Amino acid sequence: MDLQKLIYFITIVKHRNLTRAAQELYISQPTLTKFLQKLENELGGRLFLRTGHNYDLTFLGQRYLEYAQKMLTLHQDWKKELLDMQSSYEGELNISMPPMRSVCIFPRILPEFQKMHPGVHINIYEHDHSIQEALLENSKLDFAIFNYWKALTGLCYEFLAREEILLILPPLHPLISHAVPRPGSAYPWLDLSLFGDVPFILHFPDQNTGRSARQLFEQYHIQPPVYLQSRNSQLCIQLAASGAGACFAPETYVHYARDLWPIRVFSAGDPPLTNKLVLAYRENSYLSTYAQDFIEIAKKCL
Repeated sequence: MDLQKLIYFITIVKHRNLTRAAQELYISQPTLTKFLQKLENELGGRLFLRTGHNYDLTFLGQRYLEYAQKMLTLHQDWKKELLDMQSSYEGELNISMPPMRSVCIFPRILPEFQKMHPGVHINIYEHDHSIQEALLENSKLDFAIFNYWKALTGLCYEFLAREEILLILPPLHPLISHAVPRPGSAYPWLDLSLFGDVPFILHFPDQNTGRSARQLFEQYHIQPPVYLQSRNSQLCIQLAASGAGACFAPETYVHYARDLWPIRVFSAGDPPLTNKLVLAYRENSYLSTYAQDFIEIAKKCL
């Protein structure tokens, strides 16, 4: 059955009058009259008895009405079910990010996302570096979350949050006593010129945190000994907590690490260095509804 035919017919039944039915349907009365004549010819019998301007159902009309209403109800139920299925669509998200970043971020995003899209499966691909290049090369990846450094052609960027790069020391480090409060800073501030002889555990220079640390050393004209280099932020923080040396880490990592290891956290630099946390995806790539919802939740939660 044609749904438009069903709607036209039920509207005539509702008003028992072609003029009023045509007005509701926003069509002309002659058009509705031709429709009814054609429908009755197709069915091989009259659907209405005409009494003046009133149209009353025949037995054939009554039976047709029953099936027409069932068909419309079935169609409306299908639309509702389709919307329900679409809202919990069984899809897949493939996301790239640094290993410790996933530990810090996902517990804050996932609960709300699961409520919206319980049928979506998420795969996390952890990359220590070159995340932007991986996103461009691997078409399977939907997007990546990382510290912004240098924009690449072919990617679009969504700003998520700004975070400070913090200096981390063990609890009994002798330079802690030199920390002073600074207006507008959530952390005590330490003068890096005091750290010329302090061993450091650094990220590699091609990582944003490692690059930022070396910029601070240049700013303060110091060349502290580098005890160890690693791409693993968790390892750097844990070694700093054990007294092996000082290190730098993004603020998001520090919030997570404070619950695991005894560390003291400080601002450093004038002004202190900050990261931009961004989400990137390929230009002109299709983002599903649930991918867009994930991005909006990330913006709100981070």
